[in-house]
Amino acid sequence: MPRLIAPDVSYHSSWLEGSAEFDGVHRDGGGAEDWSLEELRDAQSFRRFVETLINDASPESPRKPGRVPCTYLWIVEGETFIGSLAIRHELNDYLLNEGGHIGYSVRPSARRRGHAATALADALHIARDLGISRVLVTCHEKNIGSRATIEKNGGIYEDSRKGKRRYWLDTA
Repeated sequence: MPRLIAPDVSYHSSWLEGSAEFDGVHRDGGGAEDWSLEELRDAQSFRRFVETLINDASPESPRKPGRVPCTYLWIVEGETFIGSLAIRHELNDYLLNEGGHIGYSVRPSARRRGHAATALADALHIARDLGISRVLVTCHEKNIGSRATIEKNGGIYEDSRKGKRRYWLDTA
């Protein structure tokens, strides 16, 4: 059964394997945009990366302009890294129109097994505990799998903006 955990250095090799499956394609919810896969092969760099992800939840943590506090989580099953999920604590203009509160990615070899739906359901409880009563989750217009995941979790479609479907979900 997959579960959400805080990023953990013990998943280093499995994280690398899962990340390699994306073959350079953007992974929503991963937090690795500023790190190269090559750099993260190094254990010390990976440890710094994990610490950065964990610390990003604190409003006091330094972050780039336009970024908001974010709780990063990993979807794991046993010792295997399945994917990433990010809960953004607030919405700025970009997140309101395109990114949403929650973003997630599941490694290609683990898709179509319900991992994203389970992770999103679990993330709604965490978002509620963070004080977020309604979350915005978005997906690309053509991403039928993500659309089904959001709708399965009770997402109410509001509209589409810049090629992204926007859904609101209650966390209660």
